[in-house]
This record gives sequence, C-alpha cells and structure tokens, in this order.
Amino acid sequence: MNKKLIAILFLMAPLAIFAQKFGHLNSADIIQAMPEYKKAQTELQELEKQITNELQMMESELAKKSEAYEKEKATLPANIAQRREAELQDLYGRMQQYYQESQQQLAQASQEKMNTLTEKITKAIKEVGVAGGYLYIFDLASGIPYISETLSTDVTGAVKAKLGIQ
Repeated sequence: MNKKLIAILFLMAPLAIFAQKFGHLNSADIIQAMPEYKKAQTELQELEKQITNELQMMESELAKKSEAYEKEKATLPANIAQRREAELQDLYGRMQQYYQESQQQLAQASQEKMNTLTEKITKAIKEVGVAGGYLYIFDLASGIPYISETLSTDVTGAVKAKLGIQ
C-alpha cells in the first residue's frame, strides 16, 4: 500500500507544480513610470548642476591665480614664489577633494532615492503576490534569461495600479 501511495504522489507532483501561479514584471518600467522617480531625477540633476558650477568656479579661480603667478614668477623673491606655489597646490588639492566628496554625495543621494522607490515597489509586489495567490513573481529587469509568458502572468499593470500609476 505504501508503494502505491508513493507512486501516486510522484504522479501527482507534476500536476501540483502546474497548479501554482507564477507572475513576472519589469521593475525598470514601473520605476520609470513613478512620479517619485521623475522628481528624484530632477533633484539629482539639480545637485549635479550645483556641483558642476562650484567646480567651474574653483577651476576659474585656479586658472586666474596660476596665470597671475606665471606672469610674476620671474620677478618674485624666492620665499613669495614658494608661498604662491603652495597656495596654488592647496587650491588644486581642495578642488580635487571637493570633486571626490561631491561625487560621493551624489552617489549617496542617488542610492537613497532609489532605495525609497525600491522599497515602495517591493511592498506593492508583495501585496499583488498575496492578493493574486502567486507562488513567485519574477523581475525581468534582473536579467532572467527566459520566462514563459504563457505559463506566467504579467503583473506589471497590477503593481502599477497598486502604486497608483499608469
């Protein structure tokens, strides 16, 4: 009797697998449709513009001081020439430091904004998954090589609806 039961279970197992619901979506499409994404992109572009402007001002100041130093260099006493060279090197160092710090600031701001969007999307995906009784919902944006669209339901629209976007 046990052997018959095991054999029946093995025969029924594939049917149980096919009875499960699978979904798929493209999170990149969802993110780009979110108003928060567009707002985040605008804010990041503004921050990048501020950084660029500040760097251009620093470069301009460095160029002016360097040009002035080159003109006066031959007539300056050695101690004043050394001091001016040190000032130029200091200004260049501050410019490099500002560039590195601003790139880190920009990357951190970008990551924070994307984390907020990702958390919101993840919550919506879970809600759609629970409501729809899905076993798995796969994200096409994560590089899954193949998903059968006949055996899997596209839930992108449902997730967008849950987020209140079209």
